[in-house]
Amino acid sequence: MAKAIHTMIRVLDEHRSRDFYKNAFGLDLAERFEFDGFTLAYLRNAENDFEVELTVNHGRTEPYALGDGYGHLALCVDDLDAEHRRFTDLDYAPNPIKEFMRDGALMARFFFVQDPDGYKIEVLQRHGRYR
Repeated sequence: MAKAIHTMIRVLDEHRSRDFYKNAFGLDLAERFEFDGFTLAYLRNAENDFEVELTVNHGRTEPYALGDGYGHLALCVDDLDAEHRRFTDLDYAPNPIKEFMRDGALMARFFFVQDPDGYKIEVLQRHGRYR
């Protein structure tokens, strides 16, 4: 059986991105590898072993074009309202909380936020299939 282990995104400023993911989601640096031309920084928290891999291409100065193929990374939290307030206090400009209904029942409560490079992140209330 396959197991998801990480997702990779390219970022311009490693430290700015690491600060965002640390402050927003409690993801700490697990390991960092510097190579000729690029650096890989793996972020995770104690709750699970899935990682966000930040790839920094040395010398890159232009923002990456996210295109229309990238969707989002999703994370779930215990208290969506508290997290939304905290993100607002951190000046991360989260979108308003939305509720997604299906067949008259709540399927999901969530908001979106963007990281410093413009990647969309969905923050979901832990509920139903989102655990």
